[in-house]
Amino acid sequence: MDLKAKTRVEIENIVQSAIGGAVDFVESEISEGRIKAQRYYDGHVDLTHEDGRSKVVSTKVRDIVRATKPSLMRVFLSSARPVEFVPKGPDDVKNAEQATEFMHHEFTRLNGFNVLNDVFHDALVKKQGVAKIYWMDYPEAEIHSYTDLSDDEYTFLVAEDDVTVIEHSVESSMSMDQMGFEVEEPIHSVKISREKTKGELCIESVPPEEFFIDRNARTLKDAYVVAHRTEMRAGDLINMGVDAELVEKLDGFASGSEMTQAEHQERLGYVTDSSDEDAQDESMKNVAVTEAYMRMDVDGTGTPVLHKFLCGGTNYDLLDYSPCDEQPFALFEVDPEPHSFYGNSLAELIFNDQDSTTSVLRGIMDNVAMTNNPRLAVVEGQVDLDDLLNNEIGAIVRMKQAGAVQELTVPFVAGQTLTALSYLDGQVESKTGVTRASMGLDPDAMQSTTKAAVTATVQAQAGQVEVMVRNLADGVRDMFGIMLRLMIKNFDEDQMEQMNGSAAPVDPRVWNSSMDVSINVGLGTGREEEKMMGLNQALQMQTMVYQTYGPSNGLVTLTNIRNTLADLLAASGVRNADRYFSPMTQEIEQQMQQQAMQAQQNQGQEANDPNAAFLQAEQIKAQAKMQNDIGRLQLDTQKAAADDDLKRDEMAQDLLVQAAKIAGQYGTNVDTARIKAEQDKVRMIGGIAQGGGQNGNR
Repeated sequence: MDLKAKTRVEIENIVQSAIGGAVDFVESEISEGRIKAQRYYDGHVDLTHEDGRSKVVSTKVRDIVRATKPSLMRVFLSSARPVEFVPKGPDDVKNAEQATEFMHHEFTRLNGFNVLNDVFHDALVKKQGVAKIYWMDYPEAEIHSYTDLSDDEYTFLVAEDDVTVIEHSVESSMSMDQMGFEVEEPIHSVKISREKTKGELCIESVPPEEFFIDRNARTLKDAYVVAHRTEMRAGDLINMGVDAELVEKLDGFASGSEMTQAEHQERLGYVTDSSDEDAQDESMKNVAVTEAYMRMDVDGTGTPVLHKFLCGGTNYDLLDYSPCDEQPFALFEVDPEPHSFYGNSLAELIFNDQDSTTSVLRGIMDNVAMTNNPRLAVVEGQVDLDDLLNNEIGAIVRMKQAGAVQELTVPFVAGQTLTALSYLDGQVESKTGVTRASMGLDPDAMQSTTKAAVTATVQAQAGQVEVMVRNLADGVRDMFGIMLRLMIKNFDEDQMEQMNGSAAPVDPRVWNSSMDVSINVGLGTGREEEKMMGLNQALQMQTMVYQTYGPSNGLVTLTNIRNTLADLLAASGVRNADRYFSPMTQEIEQQMQQQAMQAQQNQGQEANDPNAAFLQAEQIKAQAKMQNDIGRLQLDTQKAAADDDLKRDEMAQDLLVQAAKIAGQYGTNVDTARIKAEQDKVRMIGGIAQGGGQNGNR
């Protein structure tokens, strides 16, 4: 084997051949079935119909998919932590818990619900859902303005690599130098743009017609080539660093395969045309861009290395390539086929059933219509045809002789046909596992029976959905694994995040990238009551152990109890557990235990201190003396108030006597009311307000 480095032309030829073969395989073998599945989901069938007959369609595919999807979403999203990272060793325990919390926060922030909804839908209808997880770097510019800068300051400012000058002006200014002479110095005013490169984790659902793989692949890992082909604006591709002249020569899907266009338009439900956009602005024209992932011995070492190849146009011109760690795709299937890359979709199982049900349903509708509005036999020339064709209720039909019009009676057999329709519905239910009983809609199964029987019926019918959940769980596991590794590799700074109800620093760079991913969802649906019963029993046992053996029991901690309470609330549909129970972590528990130990030590020190009893006795004496002083003060106050009242009474009597004397001797009346008011004024005795006269305290 001749080992030598490959030229760019050789690399381009290999990549073009690989992508072309993968596209031919998917478009010739897979696309046609996906187009049919989309048509049947949209309410179409391959059956033809006669003019004047019923065209109704039984939408079995759409009904089954819409009934299955909520159960799948509920299983994965009803749990607060559907995915958990498993530590490799004791040192990874804390980091694994932090990674689990942080990655679920990121998944929610990136609108993970919509991503799962899309990939689950594609898996149910079009064999496979594909999620793409990648890290995107983007520039972020900050504008700054500076004035009154010297030459040295200006030169130092604009010399930085991330600075771009937007505006610049220079003015002259006179100043004195060290020798006392006037010199002219330039003063700079400048506006700059300071660019910083930032990055973030991205998750998106890839349309099925944009994903390609080689014919011989069984899994993503053993595939010869895996490619994602999509359209991008020419200007965006230029911003990625691709030469503008090269981008100008690239074409889009409009000049590519008709099968890709057909599948794309079938999914959208309408025809797209970008010719007008391209004519108005060349930078906004759509060009085909393909990301291909292949293992290739580029350097001639004899060992193939996984590379990412960026190609443009429908000819797959090589634009750039670089080695990479892993493919950014996670696959979701509901019915995988052993030893094959593409499995079966739920829609494929019931193509024929939708045709059969549609045929029977059309027959029933035609029979009902012909029974209600039968055909007529007339004697030619004896009936006015205009009257006969008038379908108004009570309309008159003019005849030249009696019996010229007779109904061609059509027997009503639709009632007997309904049995066949029920049989076909049962066939669909047995294939898919989606039944009226499993959805709680069958009155015969739900009424006049016990709760245990109803539960057994629902769980028995949920077996097919349980298998779908288990198959989809593999895709969720792969997706979170890629998210973790990308975060560890690309995260560039610490940041504060809300972890377990409190802010904590997070640095993914210290996490172990080889941590396993565990799917923490139960198989099946409708078992919330059983989960809550199990959690309640666990809570009782935890409480008993903690109360019996104390905080140092080695089996149950307050953190365990708090987690159980949070899971109970989550099973009930209440996610904000922090509103009802304070956050609890191992660190908080250790602080609480240290505080309790410190309090016990303080109590022990007080008990062993010989002066403690003396100090306690002195405190008791001081409290008793204070109470005696307060009592004595109250008695003095009451005595002073009594003496004051007595003096006020004597003053009132003397006032009346003296007033009578003055009136007798001089004939002058004394204003006793005013004098009495002065005597009755409120006075402060011992800090307590005391009244006088009739308003006082007697």
